Amino acid sequence: MRLVTFKRAGRVQYEIGALDAEGAVLDLGAVEPAIRGETMLDVAGAEPAMLDRLRAAVAKAPKVADAKLCAPIPRTPKNVFCVGKNYHEHAKEFAGSGFDGGAKDVVPPFPVVFSKPHTAIIATGEPILGDVDPTGGLDYEGELAVVIGHGGRGIAKADALKHVFGYTIVNDVTARHLQKRHSQWILGKGLDTFCPMGPAILTADEVPDPTKLVLTTWVNGEQRQKAAVSDLIFDIPTLIEAISAAITLEPGDVIATGTPVGVGIGFNPPKFLKKGDVIRIEVTGIGVLENAVA
Repeated sequence: MRLVTFKRAGRVQYEIGALDAEGAVLDLGAVEPAIRGETMLDVAGAEPAMLDRLRAAVAKAPKVADAKLCAPIPRTPKNVFCVGKNYHEHAKEFAGSGFDGGAKDVVPPFPVVFSKPHTAIIATGEPILGDVDPTGGLDYEGELAVVIGHGGRGIAKADALKHVFGYTIVNDVTARHLQKRHSQWILGKGLDTFCPMGPAILTADEVPDPTKLVLTTWVNGEQRQKAAVSDLIFDIPTLIEAISAAITLEPGDVIATGTPVGVGIGFNPPKFLKKGDVIRIEVTGIGVLENAVA
């Protein structure tokens, strides 16, 4: 299933739906009343029987004519976990960009984890507010993101994928000059609207091997990034094990796994984003996350 969070025109309540093959929103609550009033956090933490009922509901659910897609998880339980320098070629381009803050290792020996607050999260189609970065160093980073289902602390690598509810797309929008200025990356990466997410969560049962997924990023129609998830330095089970070692993961927590080579600072001169630029990110089976800079 490709599960989505949506709102109807003129309403403020979030609802749970699914996308059909053509991208139309299906009203799962019309068939499965038990999810009326529930959020994606509730669904992520639900028992398998509930997910089975939702799968059955997809075939019967009516389309919602006035649906507006929201981020799949508009407010995560904690900050969105993000991972830096997690593709080999991107680690090299970042090390050679002058924006790495003098890091000693091109390829980090352990995962580089930082976070974005929930106030950074926006949906596909919503504007990235470029003016919140006054330094003119706006950049994009297309990423596969993992959504946690059954949570826990001290999750072993061998068991990690059992704790995955599904997968979505995140654009780790970055103010590069702020990232360079502050040794802690949250002030360069956690600005309002700097975490576009969506359009949907592809449930884990549809992804027996996440390493087979492919991520592609375009800016104004020009392909900038394309990589298989198998190219990650630290794979998804390793990231879950590392983060959960002493931090309890909860249903709906999101881990953005890192970006491949091809970001704006990898060019000479850098190709920073400007007003009107459109960033389109696609991951196999999940769909397209597209946002413009306003």
